Amino acid sequence: MTYKVMNTKDHGAGSLAQAKERVIRVTARKWVFLPREIRLKKGVPVVLEFVTADVVMGFNAPDFKARADIIPGKVSRLRLVPDKTGTFVFLCDIFCGDGHEGMSGQIHVVA
Repeated sequence: MTYKVMNTKDHGAGSLAQAKERVIRVTARKWVFLPREIRLKKGVPVVLEFVTADVVMGFNAPDFKARADIIPGKVSRLRLVPDKTGTFVFLCDIFCGDGHEGMSGQIHVVA
């Protein structure tokens, strides 16, 4: 979280601002990510929270140089600030069993 403290003399007593980032929960299951599509805005930071109850998996969005390990029973967090518009693929980059090769999704980034 980002906190910004302003001088109360200039801006009043209620000038403590807290930036709040959107959190998107992503569940990884054999052999799918839910949601399969993530919609974002260019330049707007988000936190992706990953969970799984299955086996160790990976999240990789190569166009954003973003990746995370997803470990059963733990929440993995990845902060992402999309720097371009378009449709981009994300995928599981840790072999998680038969069907792994189809475990992917899309990130749609709009201006």
